Amino acid sequence: MGLEETTYDSPTRFGYDLLRNHVLPSILGKHEDDILYWAGKEVARKFPVFGIDELPVFFTEAGWGSLILEKTSKDEALYIMAPTTGPNASHRSYTLEAGFIAEQYQKLNGVLTECYGEVNEKEEQIHFTVKWDPKTKIDM
Repeated sequence: MGLEETTYDSPTRFGYDLLRNHVLPSILGKHEDDILYWAGKEVARKFPVFGIDELPVFFTEAGWGSLILEKTSKDEALYIMAPTTGPNASHRSYTLEAGFIAEQYQKLNGVLTECYGEVNEKEEQIHFTVKWDPKTKIDM
C-alpha cells in the first residue's frame, strides 16, 4: 500500500475547538499567549502570503474566522475578525492569529511589526491592531 496524500477537507469544529480552547491552554498554562504568538509567527514563515490582501483568504481556509481590514495608516492597520469558534470564543487567546498577522506584515514590508488582539465580547469580534516602525528595518 502506497503513501496517501493527506487532505484537510473538514476537520470537525468540535475537534478544533477542543484543542484551541481546552488542550492548548492546559498544556501551555501561563505561557499560552507568548507561545501562541511565536507559533503564529512560525506558521506565517511556513505559509507566506504574497500580499496583505491574501490574509482574509488564509484566515478563512485555516478556519480561524472572517478577517476584514477596517483601516490603515502610515504605520498601523486595524482588522476585525469574526471567529468561527463556538461559545467560548471570547474566553480564549487570539495571539496565534496576531503573531501570524505580525510576521506576514513584517516579511512583506521589511520593518519591525507587532500585532495584538482585543476581544470585543459585545460585538463577538476580535480587533487586531498591527503596528510597524518604518525606521526599524528587518533583514530577511
